[in-house]
Amino acid sequence: MDKRPDETNDQAANTQPTERAGMSDYALGEQIGFLLRQANQRHVAIFTNLMMEKLTTTQWAALVKLRDLQPSSQGKLGRETAMDMATIKGVVDRLAKRDLVKTAPDPTDARRLVLTLTEEGEGIVDRNLAVAADISRETLGPLSYAERVMLTELLRKIS
Repeated sequence: MDKRPDETNDQAANTQPTERAGMSDYALGEQIGFLLRQANQRHVAIFTNLMMEKLTTTQWAALVKLRDLQPSSQGKLGRETAMDMATIKGVVDRLAKRDLVKTAPDPTDARRLVLTLTEEGEGIVDRNLAVAADISRETLGPLSYAERVMLTELLRKIS
């Protein structure tokens, strides 16, 4: 059975350069994890510079997603924002301390917390949605429209 050209290319792409040429050719600057970290560091710097509130990227993600889900359990918010339980707990604790998120026991399950945004939390989201869009645009600024679409599709594919 003949392989389609894209199948052959896919197989070649799945073979890391280090597998073909030996470990001595390993270059950190060419590794996907390193490149993703650099891109994330650039994004976080842009986020920190432009975000009007003193929020981290994880706090912003939690606030925006909670706005869509509320009321929500802490566990569900963590799953929806791709944060493990320890991370989402820390994020929620810090947001609650700033009176941006209200926590209450779940009336049907005392082991769970139900989260909602406070009025101030809602206001922060409202005031910063346009800024968040600007942050994404600046992060992707060096790319053409087609490259932006391709990058987004590829990141979704490997996520």
